Amino acid sequence: MKLSDIAKILECEFNSADIEITAMNSLKDATKSELSFVSNSKYIKDIESSKAAAIIITESLVKYLPKGCVALVVENSYWSMATLSKYFAPPIEDDTLPSAKIGEGSKISPKAEIANGATIGNNCTILAHVYVGSNAVIGDNTTLYPSVTIYRDCKVGSDCMIHAGTTVGSDGFGFASNKLGEHNKIYHNGNVEIGDDVEIGANTAIDRAVFGSTRIKQGSRLDNLIHIAHNCEIGEYSVLAGQTGLAGSSKLGRSTVFGAQSGVAGHLEIAPFNTFAARTGVTKSIKESGKIFAGFPFMEHRAWLKIQGKLARLIK
Repeated sequence: MKLSDIAKILECEFNSADIEITAMNSLKDATKSELSFVSNSKYIKDIESSKAAAIIITESLVKYLPKGCVALVVENSYWSMATLSKYFAPPIEDDTLPSAKIGEGSKISPKAEIANGATIGNNCTILAHVYVGSNAVIGDNTTLYPSVTIYRDCKVGSDCMIHAGTTVGSDGFGFASNKLGEHNKIYHNGNVEIGDDVEIGANTAIDRAVFGSTRIKQGSRLDNLIHIAHNCEIGEYSVLAGQTGLAGSSKLGRSTVFGAQSGVAGHLEIAPFNTFAARTGVTKSIKESGKIFAGFPFMEHRAWLKIQGKLARLIK
């Protein structure tokens, strides 16, 4: 889209040279042909170092823009970003793309649907009622059990197994709100990338990123009924038991283990090789490795056991 057309959509002033904007992206990742946004003063350093061609921004933060970056000044930048996200959303299916590519030795159920532009690797098994969207890629030797849905642009590695009813690439739970309490949908235009040798249980939901990718890295094991929100990253060989939930932009290090019904708040980072007992609630980032945690709010497992013992004695 032309930058001038974007300004019209956002109903903001535009007095700069008109250029073509190819996509929306985060402040850190935006290129000279992309547009970004900022809604919080804690991202001032990211504003100053951003390479974005233009940034949707409030008046109070304009002074931090780098030289050459165009300011699209609005009252509510988060709301404006949500409004604009719809215009950069790709079509749900794209019939202009070539027919799907199916690798040698792959078995595709006649009841499965493979959209144009999709790629299925060699020796895959795609069972009934599976849907693989436009431009999605499935690696070699991967099995998709009945009613698995892989949305467009998502990538699944080789030697993976995804069990019945799981959805990969649905939109995250993202919306902007205004002073009237109304909600404006944020279209999630990123994707999900699943590494090699990953097994995902039944009825799990993995949301696509707003920008960039939600990532499940090599060797991870996810149980049934797990929710992974947009832009999360699960480190190599991590294990998540049933009903675990990760809020948006959480990052788990390598070989992290979560017991059943555990939860992680958004935008947190967890160091590698940590273990969390069932129903642990993680409320802040963890920089140390090799620990065992429990409880809500979480604490080291040994301390949690002592507290439970004291509580039990109090009611005797």
